[in-house]
Amino acid sequence: MSHLWLPFTQMRHFDEQARSFVRGRGTMLEDARGRSVYDAVSSIWTTIHGHCHPRIVEAIARQAATLDHATLLGATNPVAEELAERLCAIAGMDRAFFASDGASAVEAAIKMALQYWQNAGQPHRTRFVRLSGAYHGDTIGAMSLSDIAVFKSRFGSVTFETQGYDATVPLGEDVAAVILEPLVQAAAGMRLVPKEAYERLKGVEALIVCDEIATGFGRTGTMFAFEQIGVSPDIVCVGKGLTGGTMALSATLVGQSLYDVFLGAPDAFVHFFHGHSYAGNPIACAAALASLSLFEEEGTLERAQGIARRSRAHLESLRAHPLVHDLRQAGTMLGIELRKNLGPSSADALYDAGHFTRAIGDVIQFVPPLCSSDEEVDAFFESLSTVLVLSAVEG
Repeated sequence: MSHLWLPFTQMRHFDEQARSFVRGRGTMLEDARGRSVYDAVSSIWTTIHGHCHPRIVEAIARQAATLDHATLLGATNPVAEELAERLCAIAGMDRAFFASDGASAVEAAIKMALQYWQNAGQPHRTRFVRLSGAYHGDTIGAMSLSDIAVFKSRFGSVTFETQGYDATVPLGEDVAAVILEPLVQAAAGMRLVPKEAYERLKGVEALIVCDEIATGFGRTGTMFAFEQIGVSPDIVCVGKGLTGGTMALSATLVGQSLYDVFLGAPDAFVHFFHGHSYAGNPIACAAALASLSLFEEEGTLERAQGIARRSRAHLESLRAHPLVHDLRQAGTMLGIELRKNLGPSSADALYDAGHFTRAIGDVIQFVPPLCSSDEEVDAFFESLSTVLVLSAVEG
């Protein structure tokens, strides 16, 4: 029996032999039993260009042999500097603050917003506003900004109160920031947010934080989803696909006007009081730079748009199926909500058919690597249709 404790997994019934991956290549994962399965969920929305892409592997190896790690606390390194410049250029921001995972980027955004208003002479701005059904991570601050009971109800004693966003109610003068998931709330079962819900956020005084951890890097058809909702964020959180899905790295991006409020004399103590040991790790930054280059060299955004079009046609063919309750899509982020508590069993059946995904309740996820072929997309939906036919017969 393994000593490993898995996240979000009931270990009593977990078969480690059935779900132990030993290698990956392209869109495929190979398990310990020697069978290959299509990574239809991009290893939870992270894999962009496929597993073990040679360009990213080479960049990691080269950087590991040059400079494996050096702190960003009072020092810098050229790889982190280059990545910060490129990220800011593509996101329309000015400064990048690095961390490891997405929740860490959200935690940084929370503390940035609070200290920003303190430095700006408005310390009363301490309230955070979030969307209904929000999910921003599992650390304490990120969890406080979330609104899915199964993820946070047990931990109410350590979370702080946040306010649900209502487009008809003005934001109070105590609001520090509004955090939003642009277009789609992935952890809520690929729940789509109408674009008009964001309209009232234009021109508000509170800071606007866009959580692009799941939606960034081409997932919704543009590099970032906020490009499609007409909102200019003050802070953007990115992670997951930043390194192409190869290494843990996240960033909190801000505009110059926000950054300037943290500048002052050393003894003024207005600089940002937050940091991580592995922030801006050179190896992870090298992987991210290689991934960003592949977007241009391999036409990744165009491929993502092609995957989205092909997937949309398959969704239409499922719309009238008696076991399908709802269909949701934002680019290459798809949720197929099933009836009759079929989500987990359907995910298991899909694995047996050669496709690895997870269910969010009754919602089957299809969030494929952006290098997926038409044939791989077709095969997933053909297998899903077969699974639904068998479920209907058994039911």
